Amino acid sequence: MDDELNALRRTRMRWNAPLSEVHGDLLLDRMALGDGHLADLGCGWGELLLRAVARTPGLRGTGIDTDPAALARGRSAARDRGHAGQVEFAEADAAAWPGPADRVFCIGASHAFGSTKAALDRLGRVVAPGGRLLFGDGYWAAPPSPKALEIFGDDILPLPDLLDATAAAGWQVLHFSTADQREWDDFESTSRAALTEWLLAHPADPRAAEVREWAGGRLREYVRDYRGVLGFAYLVLGR
Repeated sequence: MDDELNALRRTRMRWNAPLSEVHGDLLLDRMALGDGHLADLGCGWGELLLRAVARTPGLRGTGIDTDPAALARGRSAARDRGHAGQVEFAEADAAAWPGPADRVFCIGASHAFGSTKAALDRLGRVVAPGGRLLFGDGYWAAPPSPKALEIFGDDILPLPDLLDATAAAGWQVLHFSTADQREWDDFESTSRAALTEWLLAHPADPRAAEVREWAGGRLREYVRDYRGVLGFAYLVLGR
């Protein structure tokens, strides 16, 4: 798809993870936010980061990502909400960010570090002593089919192994929850919504066939190959 459609694709998404607003608020509560520095590594457009600083006036935020369009969306939202002086967004490799920070988010970004285990180890050197990490990562909720493995790769762990990897990296679990089916269905629906709406409004556009194939293929993959198979865990960790 061209740049215009790629920019449009995620505009109906609240954040790039299966997470409801209520669940997001719970996670922010469990992070015990206060004055200090919060870094969101692999932030995308940083919606959870922006909500964190909105509820914590003494908190300074930094969002790190390599996607210029997502970062531009985050900067625009920060300006619109009056937080431009409280949050900065930087185009950089999340895995190379040196830290430290008092609080760190890393949600759906373990791939930037090479693997889940590598992310958990590296993040231990980014979170300041006495700090907290909100780590969100996929896990196999059921044995994956060959097609699911083809889509997501072989680094994803079953949930018990994810928790074992967390402990092996020296983390203590302060909070643990998983995305429910409604959160997953909403995430998948909103990931397709903007392009599906565009398709309905522009059926004769030369790009319509490509968009139709993408949207239909994404829905088929979700329903046939990983709905109920791929889970997503949220861990608030300390060490």
